[in-house]
Amino acid sequence: MNRIRLVDHLVLLLGVFVMVAPVVVAFMTSTHDAVDIHRNGLSFTWGGHFTETYNTVLTRKGGFTGDITGARMILNSLILGIGFAAGKIVLSMLAAYAIVYFRFRFGTLFFWMIFTTLLLPLEVRIVPSYEVMTKLGLTNTYTGLIVPLLASATGTFFFRQFFKSVPEELLEAARIDGAGPVKFFFDILVPLSRTMIAAIFIIMFVYGWNQYLWPTLMTTDERFFTLVRGIKQILLVWVGSNIPDYNEAFALAILAMLPPVMIVLIFQRWFIKGLTESDK
Repeated sequence: MNRIRLVDHLVLLLGVFVMVAPVVVAFMTSTHDAVDIHRNGLSFTWGGHFTETYNTVLTRKGGFTGDITGARMILNSLILGIGFAAGKIVLSMLAAYAIVYFRFRFGTLFFWMIFTTLLLPLEVRIVPSYEVMTKLGLTNTYTGLIVPLLASATGTFFFRQFFKSVPEELLEAARIDGAGPVKFFFDILVPLSRTMIAAIFIIMFVYGWNQYLWPTLMTTDERFFTLVRGIKQILLVWVGSNIPDYNEAFALAILAMLPPVMIVLIFQRWFIKGLTESDK
């Protein structure tokens, strides 16, 4: 028995090492200067340029216009991630509520039509979405970045399954107390859905935070560049004998990991409960 537990722990430790080692290497490498990284490659040791590098990526203005900073890109990524998560949760809850409780004709058909959109990746609808946003004049705006991708079949599916597990007695009790559809939704379903909302929020926040293709198409103004795009921009400066700022790219990569990790750590208990609990 002890031998089996030892093997289990060794496997877990191996998994932790595989997951954490690249992050540690990236962090350590970010503390070296660009010339050292270009000459010696990745490093497992402390380089002594931590304060200088991270202060530079957060506060120094750069880019083609000389107006963008790492802090601004972090803010743009936060707006995108939170906007995605909040918007998708609201739309998904309303869609699932209508499908489950209003029982209108062809409701099940409409749900499966929504669900089948999971088979369509973003790339399939990105050209028509971009054309619509261009005609509406919403390029280089937060609205254009967030609104076109708010519809979520994943969120609708999870909330539909959650609402279907809510006991019918709650609905009957609400009707007896004179609660209408709006009051039932806000006073009963929303509080019951806290853990599910937290779970979906984590998934959608990370999805929005890591977006690269859509922000690249929608933004030509550097004021709207996201952090993920900023990392790519640093590595595109290799012109002639110039050396890319590898240390700054690694620093931005570390900073790009922090918000999703913090969100998961803060909401992890609710995340697990939201995806597993069935008792209301």
